[in-house]
Amino acid sequence: MSESDFLPEGTLRGMPGPLPKGERILWRGAPTWRGVLAQVFHVRPVVAWFAGTATLFGIAAAAQGGMVSALTVVAPTLLIGAGGIALLTVLAWLVHRTTVYTITDRRVVMHVGIALPITLNLPHARTEGAGLHLFSDGSGDIPLQLPPGERIAYLHLWPHARPWRVSRPEPMMRSVPDARAVAEILAGALAAQGPRVAEGISAAPTERPRPASRPGRLAAAG
Repeated sequence: MSESDFLPEGTLRGMPGPLPKGERILWRGAPTWRGVLAQVFHVRPVVAWFAGTATLFGIAAAAQGGMVSALTVVAPTLLIGAGGIALLTVLAWLVHRTTVYTITDRRVVMHVGIALPITLNLPHARTEGAGLHLFSDGSGDIPLQLPPGERIAYLHLWPHARPWRVSRPEPMMRSVPDARAVAEILAGALAAQGPRVAEGISAAPTERPRPASRPGRLAAAG
């Protein structure tokens, strides 16, 4: 029995119920699995670590016992590394498969979680602002700043949370494809909450592209 069996008929996947009258969906999507693999599970350093370890062990073994000895030493390390990378890839695909981000003209809805899915409703009227962190492939992360007192446990959000914001967690749409266009949609929806902008809260996402030589690194980590 799936979660949808408990929801009213006509409820879209990833939504807590049918849309209220007058509410419009502006965008729906999910994180890319490649982005999750690179940005959440940091597969590049993992590959580099196993490759470097295997190389060092192989050189040392070859110097002492020749190529056969080197292969005997290196093979288990490469096998463990391949298994670990395969596991991370599966987890990244599951995050992609089980996540639905929805932006309406009234709120952001984040349906997240592999084993225990939860649905977060984040009204625009209760959102202080948003950010945009672009990656070299056009995807990006879009964190949402909540007002003081509005707190969601970091562990409930992860990996859909801005890194290093543990004391005041920020929900974040991860590795969104065509992130610039999505951020513009969200900026327009937030800007429609006129009084917030008048109080000096910036509704427009701020772009922080990374240098081409270091693609994919989060500006939020700094």
